[in-house]
Amino acid sequence: MKKTTGTDRSITSKWRPATRAVRAGTWRSEQGETSEALFLTSGYAYDSAETAAARFRGEDPGMTYSRLQNPTVAMLEERIASMEGAEACRVQSSGMAAMTVALLCQLSQGDHVVAGRAAFGSCRWLVDQLMPRFGIESTTIDARDNQAWVDAIRPNTKVFFFETPANPTMDVVDMTFVCGLARERGITSVVDNAFATPALQRPMEFGADVVAYSATKLMDGQGRVLAGAVCGTSDFINNKLLAMQRHTGPNLSPFNAWVVLKGLETLDLRAHRQSENALRVGRFLEGRVPKINFPALPSHPQHDLAMKQMDAAGPIFSFEVEGREQAFAVLNALELIDISNNIGDARSLMCHNASTTHYSVSAEARAEMGVSEGMLRLNVGLEDPQDVIDDLDQALTRAGL
Repeated sequence: MKKTTGTDRSITSKWRPATRAVRAGTWRSEQGETSEALFLTSGYAYDSAETAAARFRGEDPGMTYSRLQNPTVAMLEERIASMEGAEACRVQSSGMAAMTVALLCQLSQGDHVVAGRAAFGSCRWLVDQLMPRFGIESTTIDARDNQAWVDAIRPNTKVFFFETPANPTMDVVDMTFVCGLARERGITSVVDNAFATPALQRPMEFGADVVAYSATKLMDGQGRVLAGAVCGTSDFINNKLLAMQRHTGPNLSPFNAWVVLKGLETLDLRAHRQSENALRVGRFLEGRVPKINFPALPSHPQHDLAMKQMDAAGPIFSFEVEGREQAFAVLNALELIDISNNIGDARSLMCHNASTTHYSVSAEARAEMGVSEGMLRLNVGLEDPQDVIDDLDQALTRAGL
């Protein structure tokens, strides 16, 4: 295949993020297609036995097997790495595959992880349930508290793991401090940036070592496929992560990679428009509900930090009503907004986290991280924001608010 200027880092490094999202990582076949080609193949043929042997030794850059390389998948990896400002990227079959591989590829029995306590339910399960089975210790802390990171470090601490903004409490982590502390102590910082994507926040600009994604969310943006990604240095991706991916197989299908490539072309537009819509909706809800957790609002205790780290606060936030019964009443009264546990979609979606995304987390852990029985998480889509506001208004009224 012919690689275009989209693969030349001396050229792509001059481009701004929105341009990289459309052009970076583009390869073209001899047909000269403008849209990325979809290569639906599991294997590859070789011109000779010597060529096959050279590829398996890593001396020939060609493809060997789609669990390791695929042209469509490789284009997505190059594009995400370029958008992130990373040396390399490997995409995964889902966001949780990305989180799992990013952590376990560098951890062994006897190691210690410090993690933000406010996190997606499955991420907390990794830290609380899976890693201890392999003798990996963990400490969960209030990630907003810089001193808590300092105090949690042990001689065997290998990784800092956190989300910012966190799902669904919208806690914001001071990345400059936390990632700087990690580098100072020889600890690898792993940041889950799924709520923002590189369109709104680029953790590596604040010192992050590894950035992981559920590309299922804003990167796809239309609720079509599952996908994940891990970005880092070439050394981390090729010498730590690749072996685990190669031998355990959480690879992304070419079709899903192609869909995410198409989603990235409109990511900048969607992320910023949905952020604007969410801000309008958030301003309506502020004062209308007992509590709202949205860093875009000046009332949020970490508003200034969020605006320092993010280009916009994104389309997702949470708010709280009086307990599970009232939360269910609000959801059941919705006419436009869908009840769904997905986020980043072009459609407005809402869910009750305690009974869905964080159901697998103990009640004690939910209370610790701030996921109350009355919390509702809202993803504001691309509809007219006034229609979203009108739907919330009538639903809240019917629920007694």
